[in-house]
Amino acid sequence: MAQATTNPQADTSKVVMGALLVWAAVIIYASSNSIVSLLANIGRENPVMGRNAVSLCNLLFLGSLISLVPMVFMFWRDWTMENLRKLSRKDWGVLTLSAILSSALTPALFFIALDYTTVTNVVLIGRIEPPLFLLATVLILGERLDPWALAAGIVALFGAVIIFVMNGAAIEFGKGEIATIFATLSFIASTIVTRLGLRGVPLGIFSIYRTVLGTIIYYFLALYLYGPNHFQDLFQPIVLKWVWVYAIIVIIVGQFSWNIGLKHARSGDVSLATSFSPVAALIIAMVLLGEDPGPGLVPGGLVILSAIAIGQFGRLRAKAAEKRAEEERRKHDMDKAMEAEGRVNFKGA
Repeated sequence: MAQATTNPQADTSKVVMGALLVWAAVIIYASSNSIVSLLANIGRENPVMGRNAVSLCNLLFLGSLISLVPMVFMFWRDWTMENLRKLSRKDWGVLTLSAILSSALTPALFFIALDYTTVTNVVLIGRIEPPLFLLATVLILGERLDPWALAAGIVALFGAVIIFVMNGAAIEFGKGEIATIFATLSFIASTIVTRLGLRGVPLGIFSIYRTVLGTIIYYFLALYLYGPNHFQDLFQPIVLKWVWVYAIIVIIVGQFSWNIGLKHARSGDVSLATSFSPVAALIIAMVLLGEDPGPGLVPGGLVILSAIAIGQFGRLRAKAAEKRAEEERRKHDMDKAMEAEGRVNFKGA
C-alpha cells in the first residue's frame, strides 16, 4: 500500500507564500488608519445637513456588506452540507468568537481610539502587540518560542518608545490611548482565535460567517454606543462614492491576505511583519495626511529596522539548522541501511 508522504518543498513554499501575504496585509493595515482619516476629512469637507456622512462606522459597516459580494462569489462552493456537518460545536464557537473579536470589538475600539487621539499615537502604542502575540502563541497554541522573533519584537517596541518620547508625546494616557491598548489586546486574541479556526474550517465558511455575524454585532453595538440615528446617512451618495476605497483595499484585499497568510505563516514571520507596521504607518500618514512624523521617526525607525534584521537573522539561522538536521537524518538513515545490508548480504558456499 502506498504511504502518504509529505513534500518539504511544497510545505516551504506555503510558508513563504504565507509570510508574503502577511507582509502585504500588514502594509495594507498600516495604511488603514490613514485611509479612514482621509475619507473622514472628505466627509467633513462635504457635510450632509451639517453631518459628516463618511463616518468611521459607516465605512466599516457598509464596507463589510460590500465585501460579502466577492466572498460569496469566490467561496460559495465551501458552503456544502457535507462541510457544515463536519463542523463541531467547538468549531462554531471559535467562528463566533472570531467574529465578535475581529469584525466587531477590535475595529470598534480602534475607531474609538481615533476619535480621541492621533493616528501616530495609535500606531506607536500598538507596538506592544508583536512580543505579546509571540508569548500568547506559546501559552495558548503551544507553539515553540522563537527567541530571535521575541527579541526582534522587544527591540521594535523600544524603537516605538523612542519615536513616542522624541516626538514629545504626552506620557499620560487618555481615552484614546486606553482604547488603543484594549484594541491591541483584542486584535491579539482575534489572531489567536483565527489561527485556531483556520486549522479545521474551510476558508469560505470562516470568512463569510465571521463577516456576517461580526457586521450584525457591530451594527447593534454602534447603535447602543451612538444612538438610533447613527446610520441615517449610510446610503448618501458621498458615502457610496468613497466606501469602495475602504472596502476594496482594507477589507477585501487586506482581510484575504491576512487570513490566508495566517493559515500558512509561522508565528515568528507574523511577529516580524507586524514589527514593521509603525514605520510603514507613519510614512503613509505623512504622505496621505501630511502629518509630521516628528524628530523621532529616523532614530526610532532605524531601531525598528534593526529589529526586523534581528528577526530575519534568526529565521535564516533556523532554516540553516533545519537543513543541517535534515542532512544528518538522511546520513543516519543511509548508514543504518548500509549496516542492514551488510548483515543480510549472502556470501555463498
